[in-house]
Amino acid sequence: MASITSDGRFVLELREEKGRKAAAGDTAASSDKKKGKVSRADLALFTRRLADLSLAGLPLDRVLQVIAEQTESAQLAFVAEEALEEVRGGLPVSEALAKHPKLFPQVFALTLKAGEASGQFGEVAERLADFQEKEVARRSQVVSALIYPGVLATVAVGVVIFMLTFVVPKLSSVFDSLGNDLPSATKMLLALTGFLTSQYIFIIGGLVGLFFLYRGWAATDAGSYSRDKALLTLPVIGPVIRKATVSRYARVLGTLLFGGVPILEALNLSGLAAGNRLFQVSSDEIVQRVREGAPIAEAMRDTSAFPPVLTHMVAIGEETGDLPKMLNRVSDSLDFEVDNGMRRLVALVEPVIVLGMGVVVGFVVLAVLLPIFAAQSAVK
Repeated sequence: MASITSDGRFVLELREEKGRKAAAGDTAASSDKKKGKVSRADLALFTRRLADLSLAGLPLDRVLQVIAEQTESAQLAFVAEEALEEVRGGLPVSEALAKHPKLFPQVFALTLKAGEASGQFGEVAERLADFQEKEVARRSQVVSALIYPGVLATVAVGVVIFMLTFVVPKLSSVFDSLGNDLPSATKMLLALTGFLTSQYIFIIGGLVGLFFLYRGWAATDAGSYSRDKALLTLPVIGPVIRKATVSRYARVLGTLLFGGVPILEALNLSGLAAGNRLFQVSSDEIVQRVREGAPIAEAMRDTSAFPPVLTHMVAIGEETGDLPKMLNRVSDSLDFEVDNGMRRLVALVEPVIVLGMGVVVGFVVLAVLLPIFAAQSAVK
């Protein structure tokens, strides 16, 4: 202030400089947008709008601008705004979105890139949207189907734990007064209750340790392969998992081929996207056979991982030159079978849980009542 007045100037008004605070606020806001959660449904809606607007004839920069304004997800809006700036700077949409691999996997970006190269960006984006929407619908169906059995199983386990850790220990003094002449069921119940109440810390620690051991084992190639292979051999649920995995593999492969992705790269990405290590290894074997000149259907048949319905349809698709269409038909057919399998599985799980709960509760009640009835008979 003194330096100003020494020059003969005087301060008439003071104003707060908001530029830095605004910049800091913008930085914090963009950071919050980056941290927002994006669901699969949000990504499917993003892709659907990308397809619809591009098919309507809008330029891709305008498409991204509209999506940025319409999307409900803050993070996707932020990504669309960033992609818009890069596209206006000359970068293709596929490369701009590929800079966010956590949101847009390699399959997504590569398919869009092939669509850009073939001049069918809108059609390819529409295929991607169809695929993502089917994935969202399938997951929603599985979650809805498992809600009631999950709640039922949780209640059953909770009731059993409550009885073993709270109800039975309160009756142990009554059983002690009856002496050692107790039924075998009662002795077993008391031993189990004593073990649970005295060693619960070690039990919880052991379960946590087993969980982390499993996570470490499943993270290895051999562990994930053994786990995924075992899942496919499970009774009842194994065939459902296999059909769902094959359906996903066929749909991803068909989408990539429709977009113009080279066959070897499409096979490799389909194996990665299948979500099962066994099919990933089998897909690698197919890639090697096809590279050597074998037909795709023959290579699939030799791996023994794919069902005959897929190999036959792939053979027809290779003969007619319309492999993406055949793969899409196989996927639709398998999805129908998976839906029926899920309904049968849920219908089977519910009575099994109820029956198991009834057996455990019946055993506890019987073990509690037997010594009481025996004592009453002895008194009479």
